[in-house]
Amino acid sequence: MPLSCIKVLLLVSCVPQRLKPLECSSFLNQETIVTAILRSLAFVLISIGLVAGARAADRPNVILIMADDVSWECFGCYGAQDYKTPNIDRLAAQGVRFQHCYSTPICTPSRVKIMTGKYGFRNYSHFGYLNPKEKTFGHMMQDAGYRTAIAGKWQLNGLYNTLPGSDDPTRPQKAGFDESLLWQVTRGKGGDGGERFWDPPLEHNGKFITKEENAGKYGPDLLTDFVCDFIERNQEEPFFVYYPMVLVHDPFVPTPDNLGDRPINHALNKAPKGYDAKKENFVAMVNYMDKLIGKIADKVDELGLGEETIIMFTADNGTNTGIRSQWNGTEIRGGKAGMKDNGTHVPFVARWTGHTPKGKVLSDLIDFTDFYATLSDAAGRQKTVDDPIDGRSFFPQLNGQEGNRRQWVLCHYQCYWNKAPGQYARTAQYKLYRDGRYYDVPMDLDEANDLGGSVDGEAANVRKELAFLLKQCPPVPSGKLGRTAKERPLYPETPNLLD
Repeated sequence: MPLSCIKVLLLVSCVPQRLKPLECSSFLNQETIVTAILRSLAFVLISIGLVAGARAADRPNVILIMADDVSWECFGCYGAQDYKTPNIDRLAAQGVRFQHCYSTPICTPSRVKIMTGKYGFRNYSHFGYLNPKEKTFGHMMQDAGYRTAIAGKWQLNGLYNTLPGSDDPTRPQKAGFDESLLWQVTRGKGGDGGERFWDPPLEHNGKFITKEENAGKYGPDLLTDFVCDFIERNQEEPFFVYYPMVLVHDPFVPTPDNLGDRPINHALNKAPKGYDAKKENFVAMVNYMDKLIGKIADKVDELGLGEETIIMFTADNGTNTGIRSQWNGTEIRGGKAGMKDNGTHVPFVARWTGHTPKGKVLSDLIDFTDFYATLSDAAGRQKTVDDPIDGRSFFPQLNGQEGNRRQWVLCHYQCYWNKAPGQYARTAQYKLYRDGRYYDVPMDLDEANDLGGSVDGEAANVRKELAFLLKQCPPVPSGKLGRTAKERPLYPETPNLLD
C-alpha cells in the first residue's frame, strides 16, 4: 500500500479519539457539528490526496523493460499473427503505442546508447563494453533521489576484449544501480559460466551464483521475481528499474510452458535441430516473455502503484535473422545486425495510469537517445552541463501532451563484432544512408527500390535536410571490424544536432 494511503488511514483512525463528547442538547445541533467535522475531515483527506497525487505526478516510479532480439512483427498490437502477447497488448490498450521507435542493429550499441543518451560516435569503442567513465541513466536517477535496480543481461564489462576491469563484479553498482541480478557480468558462457536460461549462472549485487546453485531453475523467472521483489520493497519511495531481459535471444530452447516431461538440467540450453523445432521454441519464448511482463504489471497494480509508475517496454534491435514471422498477411524475416527497417525499428509501448491516453497510437519519432532525457524529466531534474545533448524528451507525450517532437532519428553503427557498419538518418517515411541510398520505407520495407536523387517535391526537400544532418556527423569506420581491431576512431567533436 502506498505511504499516502497509510497516512490517510492513520488520520481517520485517530480523529475520533481527539473529539470531545458532544454537549449539545439538540439532535439538530449534534448533527450540524458532526456534519461540520466530517466536512473538515473530508477537506483534509482531499488535500492529502492532492498532495500525494502531485508528488506521484512530479516524480513517478519508472520501469523500463527492454527485450532482447525481438521486433515489432512479433507483437499482437503491431499486427503479429504467430505470437500471443496479451499483456504487452494490454499495456498498449491502457497506455500509448509508438509506431516509430528506433535503436541500433545489435545489442551493445543499443544498450550503450539508451543508457547514456549518446550516439555511438561520442562514446562507443568495443562490443560488450560500457566505458565506466560514462554517466548512465542509473547515475542520473540515483542523483535525483531514486532507488535503482537492474536485472537481466549485462554484457558490458568488456569480457570479449579482456579490458581493464572486466573481472570487476561491482561494475553494475558503479554504473548507478543500487541492486542488481545479472547474467554475464564477469563470466561468459565458457569456463564456470553458462547459458542464461536453464540453471543460469547469475551475479547478485556482486556475488557470483553458480549454475549448480541455480540447478533446476529458469533464469527469466529468477530475474523477474527479483524485479517484483525490488518493487515491493521500495514502494514507499521513488524507484527506477531497468530490466534488459535475457529473452528472447538464441539459443531457442523450451520455456516452462512448453517443456513437457523433459528433465530439467543444463542440457536444455541446447537448441534443437531443424527450423520448425526452433521456431516452436521461439514462439514459446516470446509468449513467455509477455507472461513475465504481465507479472510485473500485475505487481504494480496489486500494490496500487499504477498512477505512480510509468511502465515502458521496448527492444534492443531486430529479431534473429533465422526467424520468419507472419505480420499483417506478409512474411517478415528477422533483421538483427542489419540496417533495414526490420533491424532497427523496434516496438515501444508505455503505460502510466491516469496520465497516458488509453489506446492512443502515436506517430512521433523516438530515438534511443531520447530515453535518458525522458527519465530526467520524469525525475523532475533540471538539465546540467554533464547531461548528454543528443536526446529529446518524450515525457510530455506520456502525459497526453504534444511535446517537442523530433523531425528525424539517427543511426550510427560500427559494433566491432564482424558486422557490416552503416549510418542513416530518417523520418517516419524517408530514409537516407550516408552513401546516398534513399528509400520510401513504408512503401518499401525491404529497401529494394533506391530512389537515389531522382525525387522532387517533399521527397527532395526531406532528402536535402537529411543529407545536411549526415554531413554534421563523423563517418562510420569502414569494414567488418571485429573485436581484435586495433584502431579505434577518435571522433572529432560533434555539435548538438538537435538545435
